[in-house]
Amino acid sequence: MRLYLSLLLIGSCLYLQAQTSEYQSLLLKADLAENAHSIVRLEERIVNINALDEMTIEEKRVITVKNKHGNEQVMAYAGYDNSTKIKHIQAIIYDAYGKEIEKVKEKDFMDVSAVPGGTLYSDNRVKYLRYTPTQYPYTIEFTYELATKNTAFIPTWTFFHLFHQSIEKSHFKINYASPELKPILKELNLEGIEVERTENPGSIAFTATGIKAIKEEPFTPPTLEWMPMVQVRMESFQYEDYLGQMRDWKEVGAWMYNTILQGRDQLSDATLTQVRTLTKGKNDPVEKAKIIYDFVQRNTRYISVQVGIGGIQPISASEVDRLKYGDCKGLSNYTMALLAAVGVPAYYTHVEAGPEKIDFMEDFADLKQGNHVILAIPDESGYHWIDCTSQVHPFGFLGDFTDDRTVLVMKPEGGELTRTPVYRNEDNYQNTEADYTLDSQGNIIGNVEITTRGIQYDNHFTLENEAYDEQQKYYKKYWSYINNLSVTDIVMSNDKETIVFKEKVTLKAENYANQSGQLLFLNPNAFNRNTNVPDRVRNRKLPFQISRGYLDEDVFSIQLPPGFEIEAMPEFESIRNEFGEYEAQIEYDKTKHQLQYRRKLLVKEGSYEPAKYNTYREFRKKVARNDSAHLVLKKI
Repeated sequence: MRLYLSLLLIGSCLYLQAQTSEYQSLLLKADLAENAHSIVRLEERIVNINALDEMTIEEKRVITVKNKHGNEQVMAYAGYDNSTKIKHIQAIIYDAYGKEIEKVKEKDFMDVSAVPGGTLYSDNRVKYLRYTPTQYPYTIEFTYELATKNTAFIPTWTFFHLFHQSIEKSHFKINYASPELKPILKELNLEGIEVERTENPGSIAFTATGIKAIKEEPFTPPTLEWMPMVQVRMESFQYEDYLGQMRDWKEVGAWMYNTILQGRDQLSDATLTQVRTLTKGKNDPVEKAKIIYDFVQRNTRYISVQVGIGGIQPISASEVDRLKYGDCKGLSNYTMALLAAVGVPAYYTHVEAGPEKIDFMEDFADLKQGNHVILAIPDESGYHWIDCTSQVHPFGFLGDFTDDRTVLVMKPEGGELTRTPVYRNEDNYQNTEADYTLDSQGNIIGNVEITTRGIQYDNHFTLENEAYDEQQKYYKKYWSYINNLSVTDIVMSNDKETIVFKEKVTLKAENYANQSGQLLFLNPNAFNRNTNVPDRVRNRKLPFQISRGYLDEDVFSIQLPPGFEIEAMPEFESIRNEFGEYEAQIEYDKTKHQLQYRRKLLVKEGSYEPAKYNTYREFRKKVARNDSAHLVLKKI
C-alpha cells in the first residue's frame, strides 16, 4: 500500500509538472490581461542577411487567446512566392494549463492566393492556420522560416500590432555576414516603451517587455505617427535579377526610372497613329493630356497583375495596349507612354494610397514605402495628377485615396519627393438648398438640390453611375431619419471641368412632423442633420486626428400649413472654437406664412493631444443637439 501511494504521489507530481509549463494561462500578469483579447507571450524575429542575394527570416510567435475576439489576432500565417520559399512552418496548440492538445504541420495549413479576386494572375500565396477553439483561454506557438534572394524588402518590426492586445516579450534581431551588409535602421516612436538595444559585430537586437494593451480609440492617427517600430533597409540590395542602391530618394528614383521602367514604353504603330490623330491640332499640353486620359479611361480597365518582379515593375505598355487591362503600375506606365507619344512629359509616381494620409519619410529611403502608382504631369505651376486606375475621376482630381501626402516622383536624374494636392476645410464644400411644403397632417413634399466640391464631390459623384433603384436606396439611407420617404425624381449633373457635382431630388414623406393633438413638432433641418457624436473615451491614451475638414452650408424654405401658427421657435447656439464653427438661424415671413432655415457647419482638420478629445466630443454633441431641435406649430 505504501509503495502504491508513493507511485501515485510521484505520478500526480509529474502530471502537475507537465501542466505547469511556461504557457500556462494562469501565469499571466494581471496588468497584461487588462483590456486584452489576447496576450503575445513571445514574438521573435531573426533576420539573417547572408549575402546581397541571400536572406532568411525566422519567426516565433506565442499568443494566448482569452476570448473569441482574440481569434482574429493570432496572425498565424506566412507569405511566399517564386522568390521566397517557406523552409519550415508549424503550430502547436496548448490548453489553459499549458498542455499540448494539437500539433499542426505544414501539410495541414491552408494554402491560398494572397491577393484579392480582382487579380488576374499572381504568384503571391499565403499559408495560414485555421483553428476553431473549443475552449478559452488557449495558446498557440507558431513558428516559420523563410528564405529569399531578395534583400530590397526587409520587413518593418513593430513592437505591437493591434488594439486590445498586450505583449509580454518582443525580440527583433538582425544578423549580417559582413560589414558591407549591415542594414540602415530607423527607430520610430520608442519613447513610450522600454526597449533594450544591443549591438555587436555582425548583429543588432531589440528587446521590449511588458507592453500593455491599448483600447481602440476613435480618430486615431496613422500608425506611423505613434506605433513603436524599427524600419530596416539595405543601402545596396538585390531584387530578382537587379542590383541597386538606395542611400537616398534620388538614388531610388533613378534606379526605378533607369532600371525597372526602362524599355517598357513601346507602343504599336497603329496606337501611335490613333493617339496622334486624337490630339491633332492641339498645342496645349494639358489639353492633350486630358484627351489621352479620357482615351485610357474609355479603353482600359483595372485588374491586378503580380507575378515575379510584378510587385514593382509594370507590364509593358504594348501588353496593356493589347490586353486593354492592367494594374496601377501597368496602366500608369501605359498612359505615360501615350503621353510621350504626343509630346507630353509625365512621371511615374509611388504613393502610399488609402484613406489615411501617410507620407514618405524624407530621411529614410526604401522600396517598402508606397503601395500604388499615379502619374505627375508637369506644368509651370507644378503638377497635374491623374490616377490611371480610375475610369470615373476627372482629370487632375485625386480624391481622398491619394490626396495631401508626400510621394516619390521618378525622373531620369533621380527621385523627387513632392506633395499631392491638398483639399483643405472649405475646399470640401457641400451646399444643400431645399423648398418643401408641410401640410396639416405633418406630411412634406419638396425639392432638394445638393452641390458638392473637393472631397465631398468625391463622396457623391460616383452615384451618377448607379442604377436608378440603387440611387433611391442611397437617398433613403442618406436621409434615414425621415420615415416613409419616397423619392419621385432624381437628376444629376457632373461638371468634370470645374469638378462640381449637382443632385436634384424630388421627394415626399408622410408624417415627417410629429402630431400631438393640436400641435405639430417640426425639425426644420430636414436634409442635412449631423447627429453622430464620437464615442466616449475614458482616459484617452493616443492623440486624435481630424484628417479632413469640410464646410456645409444649407438654406431651406418651408411653406407652413394654413390654419397653424408658431407656438415655439428653437433657440440655436452659435459655436466657434479650434475644431470648427456652427451656426443656425430661422426666420418667419408672416406674409408668405413661410420659414427660412439657414445653417453652417465648418469642421477643421487637425491633430490634437488626447486631453482635448472630450472638448471635441462636446462640440459635436452641441452640433447634434442643435440639428435635432424642433419648433412647435399650433392649430388655430
